[in-house]
Amino acid sequence: MATENDAKALSKERFNQYAAGYVTNKTHAKGAELGRLIEITQPQAAWVTLDIATGGGHTALKFAPHVAQVTATDLAPNMLDKAKTFITGQGVSNVDFQIADAENLPFEDGLFDLVTCRIAPHHFPDAAQFVREAARVLKPGGTLLVQDQVLPEDFAAARYVDAFEKLRDISHNRVFTEGEWVGLFREAGLTVWHTEQLTKRHDLVHWARMQGNNAFDIERLQVLLAVAPPLALAWMEAENVGTPEASFVNHHLIIAGHKGKA
Repeated sequence: MATENDAKALSKERFNQYAAGYVTNKTHAKGAELGRLIEITQPQAAWVTLDIATGGGHTALKFAPHVAQVTATDLAPNMLDKAKTFITGQGVSNVDFQIADAENLPFEDGLFDLVTCRIAPHHFPDAAQFVREAARVLKPGGTLLVQDQVLPEDFAAARYVDAFEKLRDISHNRVFTEGEWVGLFREAGLTVWHTEQLTKRHDLVHWARMQGNNAFDIERLQVLLAVAPPLALAWMEAENVGTPEASFVNHHLIIAGHKGKA
C-alpha cells in the first residue's frame, strides 16, 4: 500500500516531468474564473499573500498587481522554476518563489492576509491537513480561497468520476464534494462565506496526453465514458464518445472562508 510520502514523491516526479505543459495549458492559464477570484476576494494593496501549489504560476501572476507581495510555492522544483520564468518574464517583481509542501508549510503562524490554491488539492494525500496548514498561516481575519475539481453528491457517481480522473493521472489522489469541502474548512476553524461551481470542457485526447497517456490508456478512458452510469454520464456531459473529438466536462468549486479574528 502506497504511503503519503510515496504519493508526494509521485506527484513531485510527474509535475517535474510535465511542468512546461502546465504553463501553457488553457485549463490552468485561462478561464474567466481567474478574474472571478479577484472579484470574490477584493485584494488590497497592502496584503501579503501565499499561493500554494502554484503550478504554472497563473494565480500568483493574477493577484500580483493587486497586492504588496505574493509568495508562490510548489513541491516540484522544476514546476516552480517554470513558474518563476513565466512570471518574471511578464515584468512582475513582487512575487517570490519557495519550494514547499502544502501539508507542512515552512511559514510562521499568522503571516498572510490571503492564501490561494487553484486546481491542485486533488493531488494532496491529506487535503484536511492542507486546509489546517493554510488556516494556521493566515492572519486573523484572513481568507483561504480554493478552486479545485468537485464531485457530485451521489456517492456512486462521485466514485466513478474520480476513478476516471485517476486513470488519466496516477498522481491524482481524490476529489471532494462541495459538502466535504465545507466540512474541511469548518474543521480547520474557517467560516465559509462563498461557494460557487463552474464547468470546464476538455478535449479527451489532449487532456490525456498532457499526462503522457498512450493510445491504450486513451482507449480505456473512452470506454469509461461510453459505459458510464447515468448520473456520472450526466455529470461529465460527454460528447463524441469513441471518436478523436471526444470531450467531457469536469466541475470545479470555488470556496472561500475566513479565519476568525482574535
